[in-house]
Amino acid sequence: MNTPISSSRGCVEKTACSTPLIRLQSAMTYQLRTKYEIARDDFRRARRLAATNEIIRKLRGQPVDLLPFDEVSQHIHAQDGHQRGLQHIPLEAIVGSVGRYADFTRDFLPRSGALQERWARVKSKFHNLEDMPPIQVYQVGEVYFVLDGNHRVSIAKEHGATHIRAYVTELESTIQITPETDLDSMILTVEQAEFLEKTHFDALQPTPDLRITSPGKYKVLEQQILNLHQQRDPEQEHEIPFEETARLWYQDVYLPVVEIIQTHRLLVNFPGRTETDLYVWIVQHQEFLSDALGWEINPEDAAIDLTDQFSSRPDRVALRWRDRILESVIPATMEAGPRAGEWRQQQLDKQRHNNLFSRILVALSGAPNSWQALEQAIVFAQREDAQLLGLHIVPDENALTAPATQMVRQKFEEYCEAANIPGELAIESGEITPTIIERARWSDLVVVHLAHPPSQQILGRLAPGFHRLVQRCPRPILVVPQSSPALDNLLLAYDGSSKADEALFIAAYLADKWDIPLTVLMVLTGESFPQRAAARARGYLDTHKIIGDIHFCYGLVDETIINIAQEARNEMIIMGGYSRTPMLEVVVGSSVNQVLRAATCPVLICR
Repeated sequence: MNTPISSSRGCVEKTACSTPLIRLQSAMTYQLRTKYEIARDDFRRARRLAATNEIIRKLRGQPVDLLPFDEVSQHIHAQDGHQRGLQHIPLEAIVGSVGRYADFTRDFLPRSGALQERWARVKSKFHNLEDMPPIQVYQVGEVYFVLDGNHRVSIAKEHGATHIRAYVTELESTIQITPETDLDSMILTVEQAEFLEKTHFDALQPTPDLRITSPGKYKVLEQQILNLHQQRDPEQEHEIPFEETARLWYQDVYLPVVEIIQTHRLLVNFPGRTETDLYVWIVQHQEFLSDALGWEINPEDAAIDLTDQFSSRPDRVALRWRDRILESVIPATMEAGPRAGEWRQQQLDKQRHNNLFSRILVALSGAPNSWQALEQAIVFAQREDAQLLGLHIVPDENALTAPATQMVRQKFEEYCEAANIPGELAIESGEITPTIIERARWSDLVVVHLAHPPSQQILGRLAPGFHRLVQRCPRPILVVPQSSPALDNLLLAYDGSSKADEALFIAAYLADKWDIPLTVLMVLTGESFPQRAAARARGYLDTHKIIGDIHFCYGLVDETIINIAQEARNEMIIMGGYSRTPMLEVVVGSSVNQVLRAATCPVLICR
């Protein structure tokens, strides 16, 4: 009979006792929930601060990313660690992480919203920082990498702490890393040390300045030296020290390119870079161009092209944008091509004192008459000690390996071998005229067979044929209706125009260099006498000590030029290119076209 009561009393007592417990649990749950919410707010604030700090660090040129320990350890060759026990370490010296380096900024603030739940949960578990368990870190020199406890480091940073407890494992390394070291600079330090250890350049007096600002480039230098070393070693009875080859590379390979960099003042186009940076870019660009074009490109041309394409100077950038805009809005037939005198200035900038024409592009169709262009190019190349750049253009990629194409290659090589002239043949698919124009900039002279002279009709001049080649080619063009075996007698058609001045420049050079006679012809078409033009021609020839006669003849320009050339048995006519604007030239025509239609000897057209 007493059990229910007792039981009832027991229930009452249990309820009475459990009420404070429930209230305590509810209070604790509320307190924990509140701490978690506060921690979430702290996380959001830390995220905003992370974005701000990254911008500030970038503006100051400071590192923004944590260092990945795995990658760092591969470069610094860290030795076995020594346990240093529990220590208070400065938070600012923690610069990396073993596995979570992408989750936090260099200030160890969270980068991703995905970290919020764990970050807030960890923070809400502890009353203060001393309650948090110690983290685990690797120490390398003055800095630390977090092995365990990335979120605790981030929470301590957000809280404004300066130190944190950590179990420290110290790794020995010869490379010094500071809190301001970024990954690139660390890798550069390692690569430079390894490069100097192999080459012993640091033992030379004075020590060569081989500083590089981007990782991975010392391997390029080392590979060049290794290639040279392998070329030299079989020729020697005894093994050659690697450092000896390195010094030979420095003198014979590296310094000539640096001289190009200094001569053209190329460093002003790439602020913050070094000569060795630019050297590596040039040799890599040279290799890329040679593979793409099928011709060996020299370092100077590669350096100039690299600067034209990638210079960060504002005026160069603006010029590239201007050219792109003009190219997109102006029809190809209305493009005037490079300005008169541009090629001459480029040649003078290259300071070529011996030969004006060192690389001659000759276009070959494979047709029987087209080989006359190669024969004429060989005559020119022998006089100029030049290299031939053969170009055979096929309609599509299927024709690249066709038997007829291979026959062109074989015949080109036979011609070059018989004449003892160095030559390379490139085979490319595409449109003929645009391809010749694009590739012409890698040469000093373009030689073509005149299979289809410029049309007399307006619509014919609008077509993408020989007319456009003359209009837009950036190099002088030697047009060959039929080859001349000697080129021993020159006729310069001169009218005082800017492009005729370029023809005067080349004619004077050839007459002097080849020691051959030069005749200057000025055709008079009206009553006025071109006194200034005649005086300019005579003054230029006298200044350069060129013996040449100036003849004045009345008549139609093209007929007079052809008649005089035939009467005097001139073996090459030299004249300027189109002098009118593209629109007027298409509508009115040009004496250049008329000469090309009637000439029987080669015609050298200059711009």
